[in-house]
Amino acid sequence: MKIATYNVNGVNGRLPVLLRWLEETAPDVACLQELKAPQEKFPEQAILDAGYHAIWHGQKSWNGVAILSRSPDIKERCRVLPGDPEDLHSRYIEAVINDIVIGCLYLPNGNPAPGPKFDYKLSWFKRLAAHAQDLLTQKIPVVLTGDFNVMPTELDVYKPERWVNDALFRPETRAAFHELVAQGWTDAIRKLHPNDKIYTFWDYFRDAYGRDAGLRIDHFLLSPSVVPRLVAAGVDRHVRGWEKSSDHGPVWMELKD
Repeated sequence: MKIATYNVNGVNGRLPVLLRWLEETAPDVACLQELKAPQEKFPEQAILDAGYHAIWHGQKSWNGVAILSRSPDIKERCRVLPGDPEDLHSRYIEAVINDIVIGCLYLPNGNPAPGPKFDYKLSWFKRLAAHAQDLLTQKIPVVLTGDFNVMPTELDVYKPERWVNDALFRPETRAAFHELVAQGWTDAIRKLHPNDKIYTFWDYFRDAYGRDAGLRIDHFLLSPSVVPRLVAAGVDRHVRGWEKSSDHGPVWMELKD
């Protein structure tokens, strides 16, 4: 079973790139973030034509998450991260596919930091941690994946000294991520590639992709029962180099049956 996550940075504007990638790599499940489209503008028919069923939570102009599945047996569990009924951001959706709970998330950026946006990021992180802990107590197979907007370690960012005051790399952000993982989650990429320089995002500015000046901010966190099934994981880095591509590259992992 191949599961992928991809911050598409606008599902309609980059639809040709998304469809080309789906055809080329054929993941069984694809979790998308930053749809930047209201609910009714999601390209459902194009996704169906590509061989995928979908559930999604859109939002005008920004945010938005979706889960695509080759199997029609996709059961939505929730489309809002619990803990704040007044939070209207479309940043989380969760489903069961092939007996695995898959949570697709788009964690807030948080810049500028400090400030209200950073406070929102940290409060969202706390809600995610609470929900993640609840999932673990159910002792079910779970994959939490998406754009976490955090580089966990210095290995995950080029020139880390330039990022010390950025919301994606501040000590509070990294501590929140490490506390989440410490609940009992496994970072799939680091499980298989503990010491490799691996990036998932390259800015549009200053030829970041050409210079490989990237960040690793898109992650897979696996509950304990999923870890023994992990056989491969990586980044489709070349997709970032396609014309009119997202500034993220698709990230994927493979689980044995």
